[in-house]
Amino acid sequence: MSGAPSVVISDFGGVLTTPLIGSLGAVQDRTGIPTAALGTAMQSIAAADGAHPLFELETGRMTEVDFLAKLADALEPELGHRPELHRFSEIYFSALDPNEPMIDLMREIKASGRRMALLTNNVREWEPLWRAMLPVDEIFELVVDSAFVGMRKPEREIYELTVARLGNGVGAEDCLFVDDVEINIDAARELGMNAVHFVDNAQAIPEIRAAIELD
Repeated sequence: MSGAPSVVISDFGGVLTTPLIGSLGAVQDRTGIPTAALGTAMQSIAAADGAHPLFELETGRMTEVDFLAKLADALEPELGHRPELHRFSEIYFSALDPNEPMIDLMREIKASGRRMALLTNNVREWEPLWRAMLPVDEIFELVVDSAFVGMRKPEREIYELTVARLGNGVGAEDCLFVDDVEINIDAARELGMNAVHFVDNAQAIPEIRAAIELD
């Protein structure tokens, strides 16, 4: 195929929602655990286990319960007490809102006849929470969730899997990928996809429209 991309592949968090940094800030505010301490704790777990706990969580190799237990263990020496983290996802999602202008754009793109896919690094146990935030099945014919396929962005394999599942002769060059994380954008471009790095609506919406030649 040639010309403008005929398929749009969108990220979820930070593109179709408000920025994720707001949710991390809410976790800090409501638990008293500094965001920096969470990062340090995850690095110490990674050093001890030989695998980053967030990556293990997002590929379904670690349950949310085990992830939070390991995090509490690692935070206890620094905080001087064992933190309560069982409400982590509740707090995280309470501070996350749908990005309505981007959702409206995705609806418009679908209505124009282009094919739509969602590619997200996510947590298996969080699927009901994030799916409840937007009309996933109304807009997207395909959802590739890292926690259910055992791979995550920016691993090349998850992009290849997404293209393969689209089928019907779709190649990477037929796709426009939208994500708020630059390393994920770089990986998509290396595979041959067109890509828009989402920074904010004012920048990304015109870029997406121009990339797919949406009037």
